[in-house]
Amino acid sequence: QLARIQTDSVVEMLRELYPDLRIEIAVAMSTTGDKILDTALSKIGEKSLFTKELENALERNEVDLVVHSLKDLPTSLPPGFTIGAVCKRENPLDAVVFHPKNCGKTLSLLPEKSVIGTSSLRRAAQLKKKFPQLEFRDIRGNLNTRLKKLDEKEDFSAIILAAAGLKRMGWENRVGQLLSPEDCLYAVGQGALAVEVRAKDQEILNMVSALHDADTVLRCIAERAFMKRLEGGCSVPVAVNTVLKDGQLYLTGAVYSLDGSDSLKETMQTSVNYPQQNEDGPNDDVQHVGITAKNVPGQAQEAAENLGVELATLLLSKGAKHILSVARQLNDAQ
Repeated sequence: QLARIQTDSVVEMLRELYPDLRIEIAVAMSTTGDKILDTALSKIGEKSLFTKELENALERNEVDLVVHSLKDLPTSLPPGFTIGAVCKRENPLDAVVFHPKNCGKTLSLLPEKSVIGTSSLRRAAQLKKKFPQLEFRDIRGNLNTRLKKLDEKEDFSAIILAAAGLKRMGWENRVGQLLSPEDCLYAVGQGALAVEVRAKDQEILNMVSALHDADTVLRCIAERAFMKRLEGGCSVPVAVNTVLKDGQLYLTGAVYSLDGSDSLKETMQTSVNYPQQNEDGPNDDVQHVGITAKNVPGQAQEAAENLGVELATLLLSKGAKHILSVARQLNDAQ
């Protein structure tokens, strides 16, 4: 349902821009990540968990564009594909949804040993450290399934979900607590929608590039470059927070051990205040961590990418690789 709502919202934006365009939502597909529901996401070990089947359809020209949650897209796309648009970001923060009997509470007010559901190692690692009195357990399924599990059973006192998904589903009233970046840094690309297209398809690429939101593009390029340099994925706890203000892009990035006891966190900034230049010619379709954004100044994109790489390099120099490889091994062994 959420995937459909997200796709409809992109189609709606395209129809407003191009009233004569005929758009069919051809296929609703299940992906590997949707089908394997009895295994933690971090265990399936498939890089393109929610994207592969969709990319196959793109490759066969059965569809011309695919709408994803950007956080589901790996930092390196298969050859021949690109992210042709990154739409304006919804609130990227995580939200706590409480069991009806805990209505009005916050995480810190829950009784000791209360069980919190989350399928994300990143959320669990940060919250275990902050709330050692609580227990964190895996919960899988789409949003509807997870909310049903919460409401109809007594297994969980609360679950953690992305605020953006709840808002898109019209369930904002279920948000009992928004977790600030001080409580919980968010996932790379969280809250942003990406439109994936064939890289060679200039017509489609030009059409969807009107959907790019420049601020979101620069923030997400920095976040994805950070993740890529760390070689992070959903099997390790990597988290970020970005702010773009007065032409300055600030990136906070962190890595955690699985129980949150070991962590590294740093912030860096760079100027992204560059004018748009006419970059016609071969330079036109430069990808930055899988994103092609023709209408965002190339120098600004480069600065954002360098910021992500430099912050990751700093964390690696302080021992991030060790924290992440231990996390990976522990996760594989569990």
